[in-house]
Parts: sequence; structure tokens; C-alpha cells
Amino acid sequence: MSENHGYRYNVNKLMLEFPYYVNEFIQSKDTVPLSIASIYSYCLEFRKYLKWMNENNITSHANIKEITLKEMENVTKRELEAFVLHERLRLESKCGSNTHTSALNRTIAAIKSLYNYLCEQTEDIHGNTYMTRNVSRLIHIRKKSETLHYRAAQLEGKLFLGDETKAFLEFVEQDYEKSVSNRAKTSFKKNKKRDLAILSLFLSSGLRCAELVGINLNDLNLETGKVSVMRKEGKKDVVPIAHFSHRYITDYFEARSSIDTEVQALFITDYNQKIRKISNASINKLVAKYSAAYKVRVTPHTLRHTFATRLYNVSHSQVLVSNQLGHSSTKPTELYTHIVSAEAKDALRKL
Repeated sequence: MSENHGYRYNVNKLMLEFPYYVNEFIQSKDTVPLSIASIYSYCLEFRKYLKWMNENNITSHANIKEITLKEMENVTKRELEAFVLHERLRLESKCGSNTHTSALNRTIAAIKSLYNYLCEQTEDIHGNTYMTRNVSRLIHIRKKSETLHYRAAQLEGKLFLGDETKAFLEFVEQDYEKSVSNRAKTSFKKNKKRDLAILSLFLSSGLRCAELVGINLNDLNLETGKVSVMRKEGKKDVVPIAHFSHRYITDYFEARSSIDTEVQALFITDYNQKIRKISNASINKLVAKYSAAYKVRVTPHTLRHTFATRLYNVSHSQVLVSNQLGHSSTKPTELYTHIVSAEAKDALRKL
């Protein structure tokens, strides 16, 4: 992939704005390695925090690059709480009062990671850490106050369970183009094989969006029916793919292999005659577009929930589902036992 595009380009561009110690944090995450998508997310949070410091007279510099370590260390608990409150109010006005918790937690976690790094994982010429006072330790992440029953109820009607997974893919393959304009139809036909491969891969593997975006051509093994991916925190994994998707993936893989480009990403986009790796945003848009036309607008993560629920429904093994999804424990998979329980109740009502 060209260095002028994608997450790496955006990270490098943001690093030009940052103080040296923030760039050292980024470089340390590169050595883990943390996925470049995650590093980019960190960068966006850091820029937001540093700009807020300047705009609210915590610091007063021409640009955020000039913010010193001493100024970072001297931020008070009250000042950091003011930043968190500012973010919470901004997110509430944008997303609603009940949907902002995850986004706010991501912001706090990023700031905590930076402060923890500066206080614990750095070393100056004297062998001391850059900072000793860690104000972020006084700020706590608020856990979502939702029961598994509530989360399962929120997903009700949004999962393509049973025969609906197959029906959804067949709708996109055979019927979707009948409901769109001629202009949209031209674009659809151009990307049809790619989009079907993306949708079927989500529904047959349970991959996260960033994991799917990060797949390169040589990561996919159609003979074994497995794909190599980079999980969260830079963990490599090999993920089996359910057989029903192989046809869609093979069709796209053959078309993709014939494209003359140096871009190694499996899923690509051709915009203004420039080929580049497809973005998370583009995938979110195409999933929303097709799912809304079929039944209800969903996200790639909802397709992940669909796959996990179907897998648990046939296996009744939380360990199997947990391993397939790349979780380090079975606790996150408890959600799917509640969804399956709700599905069973619906089935009983129909008897």
C-alpha cells in the first residue's frame, strides 16, 4: 500500500504535530506491535486532549508540539475532570445520553495509557522516568451499567439468525440492484463481488472490522479455509471461516488477483483511479447500506454478534465461541447464551 494513504500516512502526519514524548509513545506501540488502526485511534485522542489543554489555558503555546512534560505532569485532577466532563457533554449532544459511554471510556483509556507510559515506561539520560506524578490514576473509567439481558434485548431484531444469514447474502446477490437507481446500480456491479465477500466473511468468521480491513492477499488460505489476522493489542491469530462463504470469497479472490496493483490488502477500493486499501468507514457504510435495504440498518459488529450467536446455537460451547472471536476469556461470550435463550422462547411461542 502507498505510504500516501491509509492509517500509517495519517499517523505520520499527526506525529508532526505532537511533542517528542507523545511520538515516543507511538513508536513504543509500533514495536509491540499494536495495530496501526489502534495507534491512529490513540493519536486522535491525544490531539483532542492536547488541543483542549491549549484552548482552556492549561497551557498557552502556539501549537501543541510545544507542550512540555512539566505541563503534562502539573495537570490537576480538577483540570482533567473538566476535560472528561467536556467530552461527555460533547458526546451526549452528538450521540445521546445513553450511547456515549464506550466512546468516553476510549478517550479516558487513551489518556491513561499515555500518562502510564510517561510515568512508568520511559527513561531519561539519568535513568529516571520522564514523570513521577500520574494524574490519570485519579480518573476512573465508568463501566456500562447494562445487564446481559438488556444487551440481548437491544440486539433483538438486528441479528440475521437461522436462514436469514443465507437470505441476506442472496438478497444482496440477486435482489438489491432491483431497488436502486441506474447510477447506483453501476457502482454496485463494479463492487458486487468484493462487497459480497466482505459481508460473507463477517458472517462466517466473526471478525472485527479492523481485523478484516487488515487482511492481505497472502493472509487468506482458501484450501484450509482459514485467514490470518491481527487481533487487538497486536496479537496474531488464524481464524477458520465457515464453508458457506467460500464461494463468495473465491469469486472475489479470483477477481482481485487479476488487478495490477502493488497494494497488498485483500479488500481494496478504486477511487479517482487510485487503488488503495478499503477503510473502516467504507466498510461501515456498505454494511449499513445493504442491511438497511434488506431488513434493518446494522454495523459490522452486529454481524459479528450474528455469527457468534449462530455458532453458540449449534455448539453450546462458550470456549469455542470465545476462541473464534479472539477473546482472552469466555466472559464476553455470556451475551450469546442470553440471545440464544431469547431465541428459544420465540421458537416455543410458535409451537
